[in-house]
Amino acid sequence: MSMRIVDLNEAESDRLGQVATLLMDGFADTGSDAWQTHADALASVRESLQDAHISRVALDNSGAVAGWIAGHPTYRGHVWELHPLVVRLDCRGQGLGRALVDDFEEQVRLRRGSTIYLGTDDENGRTSLGGIDLYPDPLAAAARIMSLGRHPFEFYRKVGFAIVGVIPDANGFGKPDILMAKRVRSGA
Repeated sequence: MSMRIVDLNEAESDRLGQVATLLMDGFADTGSDAWQTHADALASVRESLQDAHISRVALDNSGAVAGWIAGHPTYRGHVWELHPLVVRLDCRGQGLGRALVDDFEEQVRLRRGSTIYLGTDDENGRTSLGGIDLYPDPLAAAARIMSLGRHPFEFYRKVGFAIVGVIPDANGFGKPDILMAKRVRSGA
């Protein structure tokens, strides 16, 4: 399956709707209560279209949305938050997620950013950090993290991200946010 990755823009209402549906479907099995309605998902998609943000879609041969990645600058543009990344179910495991991350990294480099970070929640016990009290030493627990059920942190490690922290109880007791980052450009 060949894909092409392009900017998402407000004028493509059909694509915006496809991305909103993809967002809802992609996070439905994560245990997250985010994007429960199409209106909520569409609002997040539209938010990604603000000035200075990156919002890119992967299109399949028919022009349908197969994946989406977005992010925005922080720290005066030196650091970018990647949020979210979602790939259509029938396109997973084919390198599309990696291609979207590679493209996002290039977009950040073009904007002179040096680091990308993200949070990947464990709201349903898919890592060894879920369901436990991470205090008094959350970083020690993060250093020993193990996957218990195909958690996204594994994918992000494969594409070069490192765990740089954890926010215990970010989503309620025993439901941490795992913080990951990657350098994409060094120097001035």
